[in-house]
Amino acid sequence: MKAVFEVPVNGSLSLNLNSSLTPEQELALEDQRLISGLQAGDESAYEQLIERFQTPVYSLAWRLLSDPSDASDVVQEVFLKIFRNVGSFRGDSTLRTWVYRIAVNEAHNRRRWLFRHRRGETGIEEIFDDSEGRERPLTDSGETPFDFTMNREAQSLLEEGLAAINPVFRAALVLREVEDMSYEEIAAILEVSMGTVKSRIMRGREALRKYLSHRLDSAPSMELVPRS
Repeated sequence: MKAVFEVPVNGSLSLNLNSSLTPEQELALEDQRLISGLQAGDESAYEQLIERFQTPVYSLAWRLLSDPSDASDVVQEVFLKIFRNVGSFRGDSTLRTWVYRIAVNEAHNRRRWLFRHRRGETGIEEIFDDSEGRERPLTDSGETPFDFTMNREAQSLLEEGLAAINPVFRAALVLREVEDMSYEEIAAILEVSMGTVKSRIMRGREALRKYLSHRLDSAPSMELVPRS
């Protein structure tokens, strides 16, 4: 893709310069066009937004909540929030980061609502107070279950393990290992520091490893290498 830039010459003429755009720059331009369309109330822009993000947002919500009905409700709320608040979007983050931040927050809101309305039901999630952004230190074991080439049964166990670990760690782990996001993106989405992101991912990996080790006889012999 080429972009044309007009450079003033002698105050009256202009010179067109063609410059190749990187994929990142192309995506940024596409995001800006989409946001401008949304802010102008362009119906086709809304259709493009839903087409682009509906499936990723649903997948993220499903992995955070482990229930297709709850995930569908979250998707509806996410797009309602976007439509209502797109006018205030100022480009402080990428469009994807903004959408995923809303999705994670809505999933957390849904989980809190379910907890209040389903008292008496208990999970196997670890209680963890993260209110001040502090994480307990943990040494990386050097094993990450996401680097294991899995068959369908093992993939099912992995999803089961994700549903079992603390939601605080699960969100960071899913964004990193499933959505393949950078630490910087995850920090922006979760609105925490880079150190907190890395700690949550490490603890999530360890919690998931322990869960799978308990379920899979082959887990102790797996050769797993952590992502950088």
